[in-house]
Amino acid sequence: MVNNCLRRGLQALLDACFPQVCLLCGLYSGQPLPLCGECQAALPRNSRCCRRCALPLPGGPGTADPNLLCGNCLQQPPPWDSCTAPLCYDPQVALLLSRWKYAPDPRLGHLMTQLWLRLGPRELPPVDLVLPVPLHWTRWLRRGFNQAEQLAAGLQGQHPALAGARLDPARVSRRRAPAQASLDADARARNLRGAFTIRRPCANLRVAIVDDVLTTGTTAARLARCLQEAGAARMHIWCLARTPTPPART
Repeated sequence: MVNNCLRRGLQALLDACFPQVCLLCGLYSGQPLPLCGECQAALPRNSRCCRRCALPLPGGPGTADPNLLCGNCLQQPPPWDSCTAPLCYDPQVALLLSRWKYAPDPRLGHLMTQLWLRLGPRELPPVDLVLPVPLHWTRWLRRGFNQAEQLAAGLQGQHPALAGARLDPARVSRRRAPAQASLDADARARNLRGAFTIRRPCANLRVAIVDDVLTTGTTAARLARCLQEAGAARMHIWCLARTPTPPART
């Protein structure tokens, strides 16, 4: 109780001396996060989506159904059990994620964790291991941190459902650093062959794979299959945002 009071008092002092500025609108945020309440409320919620891959599905938020599956997951289920992504990927979310990945600002990792905790589910499937998608060492040297590891550490340390789960970023390494951003799903899959190495057995473990955004799902699928081969029993994908289906060309 005393520690909580001291923490709140210190935070209030910091906010008074160094007020946070919203990263999206540039105004003072009015809270201990670099995002104001109005901009946070305007972020697109992924409230109606496929429970297996979190793909946003047609329909209003009032029609959310936890058992919905998209056509792709009905025909070819991915090698994981569920996916949670509280936000839909749009230009505002893209700006936040870009600043997070390429700007060494510790506020951004804290902001992303708080967004997931505020917008994500309170109940999570039971997991034994929280595993961030690893970066290749050359990218880690250029960037100085792994954004997926920041999010995984924040969730494991603050979400009440993860009190007994272990964070183990060293369990898997990335042997290749392929550029994925400009590739389609097939090219991404080819590019990721042999990309991951599991360093320790995962027999019967329930694993949460954490990343910033799920696009085509090929990176998560490659890592999930490697974990299956290492003995993992169940796997869940947790990320901040999910890209929608691209509009049909006319």
